[in-house]
Amino acid sequence: MSLVLLDSNGPVRTLTLNAPERRNALDWPLLDELAAAVRTVAADPDARALVVTGAGKGFCAGANLANLFGDVDRPTDQMRDHLMKVYASFLGLRDLTIPTIAAVNGAAIGAGLNVALACDVVVAGPHAGFGPTFSEIGLHPGGGCSWMLTERIGRARATAALYSGAVIGADEAARIGLADLQADDALAAASELATLYAGREPQLMADIKESVRIAATSDLATSLEFESWAQAASMKNQRFRDFMRRFED
Repeated sequence: MSLVLLDSNGPVRTLTLNAPERRNALDWPLLDELAAAVRTVAADPDARALVVTGAGKGFCAGANLANLFGDVDRPTDQMRDHLMKVYASFLGLRDLTIPTIAAVNGAAIGAGLNVALACDVVVAGPHAGFGPTFSEIGLHPGGGCSWMLTERIGRARATAALYSGAVIGADEAARIGLADLQADDALAAASELATLYAGREPQLMADIKESVRIAATSDLATSLEFESWAQAASMKNQRFRDFMRRFED
């Protein structure tokens, strides 16, 4: 049985973590398949948007710690190098140039939260739970959680959430910006968004993604430098030309 499913519906790809009997907890076999699926999407010229979700009742219950961490008595520098390999197996989602949407249908805990945070847009179902639970088990956050959580909800809220280690429900996640949208059917709503995004011009969407990345990490002048080139290039696409013709008469 495949631990990660990759399905196509026109230009939309859906990646499903497929170990429902363990709430899609991450181990090396699953992470290897996840990384391979992300590479497949990255190399697919027809892919225009990606939905990431979990099979069954959970999104992802986190890491199988014994399987992923191995010998935790190794020297700290060796353990750190090992952890960076773990992180790389799912952070490839952030490198995709197409829009990515997490359909969080259930619990997204620890490393599972990181998988959701690695997506551009997060849709929370009624049973979604977002768990930055690292401190609860005596573990420092990893996999980019500190950075991605701060990116989404700000420094103060991220600090409080990581101190607490409590699971954040769907309503609270939407209120603080951890989730962008709530829906009774997270997968259906995410797929609808993906279809909308996939209908836009591919280069335009890639440039918007890059423009926001630059804006989040640079100054206004740097943003303007990129925006001016990207906006000028976008004026050549047919959608914009058709819109301009409305004003010619």
